Amino acid sequence: MKLFLSFLVMTFVVYATPIFTPENSIEINGTAKDMVLKNGHLIVATDMGHIEIYDIDKREKLEEITLPDVKDFMGDLIPARIMSADVFHNQYLLLSDSGKGGYSNLHIYKNNRLIQLLSAKDKEAIIKARFIDETHVLLGFLSNEVALLDLVTKKERYRVQLSESKFSDFALNEAKTTVVFSCESGVLNLVDVQSGKIVKNLEGQNVDNVYKVDFKSGMVSGAGQDQRGSLYEVSSAKGEYIKGTFLIYGTALSPSASKVAFAMDEKNDISVYDTLTKSKIALLKGQKSTLNVILFQDEKRLISASDDSTIMLWNLDKK
Repeated sequence: MKLFLSFLVMTFVVYATPIFTPENSIEINGTAKDMVLKNGHLIVATDMGHIEIYDIDKREKLEEITLPDVKDFMGDLIPARIMSADVFHNQYLLLSDSGKGGYSNLHIYKNNRLIQLLSAKDKEAIIKARFIDETHVLLGFLSNEVALLDLVTKKERYRVQLSESKFSDFALNEAKTTVVFSCESGVLNLVDVQSGKIVKNLEGQNVDNVYKVDFKSGMVSGAGQDQRGSLYEVSSAKGEYIKGTFLIYGTALSPSASKVAFAMDEKNDISVYDTLTKSKIALLKGQKSTLNVILFQDEKRLISASDDSTIMLWNLDKK
């Protein structure tokens, strides 16, 4: 009888979670390595050497910006894989692989002109870049250093080594005053953007590499190699984790931080949780390959991209 009751409870839990399939999709040329959503425009960085800009509601491509091909170690021309992209007003930031020694190229695109800021000659291994304002860009290095680059002087205002662990990801708060850095140690560093100083550490919930982080409304989420989806309240630095069944490659918080999404299993499904109760409120099924990016468009709509050419659009009001 006890076994039977346990089976009924487990069955109820499984079927009580609403299952959603994509409401729509966008086909891109290449694989999406990074995405940002600003003012209704989705900017997609691809491994084919270009970014694609979409009106997200119309699913209409507005523009495509292409970088010159680069030479690989054999001397063959290949597309410059874009690892990170961002937009501020009418200028775009493109961080790409130079094809030489793991070093990075950094470009700004504005007024229909492509301006190169860094090349392989600078020997910088940058993994992620984001605008802080019109003239400053935050850089995250493979060596887990953070730097603030002044676009006017072309010089760094600072460069700080956060730890000896390898960098994984960073995410800015809404005001772009604080950034959370993740690395292979599992410790998350909260850093003051203007000074580069660590203001707080978030730790105890992940014990291995944290692949991705998000930062919304005073809360931080982390996607862990240790199969833990971590959640921290920044003000108190207290946290909890939700246990998955596979490596967790992606996470996103809703604008209010009332919901969190994690890629929690080997089927590439996305699980959505209530951050207060930690209860699963939705299961998004349909990803065909390893998840790269999850974004919340608002409290009900999400966008996801995997190691394929399909960007999926989800609506928690429509199964």
